Amino acid sequence: MDDTRLVAAVRRGDAEAVTALLEAGADPDAVADDGLPVLCLAVAAYDAAVAEALVEGGADPDRELPDGTTPLVRAVGGGSPAVAGAVLGREPRLRLPEAERGRLLALARHWYERGAEGGLRDRTGEPGPARRARVKDDEHHSVSELTLGGLTVRDGHGAILTGLEWAFRVLTPVDELVTRAVARRDPEHVDRSSALWTLDRRRSRETWSAVTAHRHGPDPERRLFVLDVLRLHLLFTSNWRNSYERETAELLVAWATGGEDDSRVLAEVLHVLSEAEHRDLEAVGLRHAGHPDPRVRARVPALLFDGEGPAPGAATRTALLALAGDEDHEVRAGAVRAVVAAHGAGPGFTDAVVALLRDPAAGVRARAAEAVANGADRTGAITDALAALLDEDDFGTRLDAAYGLLRRDDPRTGEAVRRLGPLFRPGYEHDHRLSAIAHWNRERENRSAAE
Repeated sequence: MDDTRLVAAVRRGDAEAVTALLEAGADPDAVADDGLPVLCLAVAAYDAAVAEALVEGGADPDRELPDGTTPLVRAVGGGSPAVAGAVLGREPRLRLPEAERGRLLALARHWYERGAEGGLRDRTGEPGPARRARVKDDEHHSVSELTLGGLTVRDGHGAILTGLEWAFRVLTPVDELVTRAVARRDPEHVDRSSALWTLDRRRSRETWSAVTAHRHGPDPERRLFVLDVLRLHLLFTSNWRNSYERETAELLVAWATGGEDDSRVLAEVLHVLSEAEHRDLEAVGLRHAGHPDPRVRARVPALLFDGEGPAPGAATRTALLALAGDEDHEVRAGAVRAVVAAHGAGPGFTDAVVALLRDPAAGVRARAAEAVANGADRTGAITDALAALLDEDDFGTRLDAAYGLLRRDDPRTGEAVRRLGPLFRPGYEHDHRLSAIAHWNRERENRSAAE
């Protein structure tokens, strides 16, 4: 097969075409005009999808190049964790000899410790500063891309180093991983997410103790990172032996009641705690219901009542109603789900739900519409307040209003559906509310035809 088509597909970043051409017999190690394999083109273009297609199709990531590097070495130096991970391939610990694994680790560590801009100055001889831009490295994570003297690198070498260590089964000290995670003070950077996922996989008593010890430190960023790790422990449990669910819940309760002095951290403690199971959740919520920082108060309702179990007691009902009428709109928004779930628990809740549906903040009205639409309450005043949202600018709010009326078999459903306009909208292709409305429309048309 003429490999010029493969080269062209790699240049234009067409991963599907690359896969199809490889399946049709194209050489995965075909060379471009510069004499380098096409995998190097994908690495230089920071095209992780094409790089992965080439490696999966048989391209050699360890092929020695004229300058003594390999495509994998270039990917590590390029600073993109997505590209480096794609080129690293499967089971690299079995494929690569110890010396080569050490070379890759040393290269990643050098770039990380020197910094992307320092490394560019070393390579180009230019004094800088480098031109810097924020870019998406993959679907979920961001890095900075730096250009100086005609060369470009990304600053994800910390994440690359962490990924290589995990792939090669090097157990990096926990304190070092935590330091990498918080060094940039950027919760969306790949260095943080890579350390986070690695620590979540390394579930052991030693790792647990080393991670949670940082909650006592003076740096709030480290304490927030500990909470990120704990959240993953709650969300992903492989088996009962290493779930740490009970330990996490106990630690969070102690943390929430132990005098955390940073409101941002305390709010996150309560947020993570709301995803746990513990007998003292309600007591912790009541303890902080009157906290002076709205970020903390906004996290309280989820601790007070989740709609399951016995109806809330008097103290909890009083706290929920106060939070639903809080001066801060984020606190009111945080109270919506619990207040709607607690409707019928006592006097004042119908008025509170109606007030949330009529709230001056659009975000609160939207959240209230969603909760009421999916709820079981049929109170007339609440249904009327829901119907009043049919003129909202936000399509999602109007959709919840229409769906809520439909579920209640309200005579205003037809008008609500008409006001929605076209039902086929980007991003709503599999929306259960639109599916229910489409089914309702078909049934109405069938009845009309039969009549």
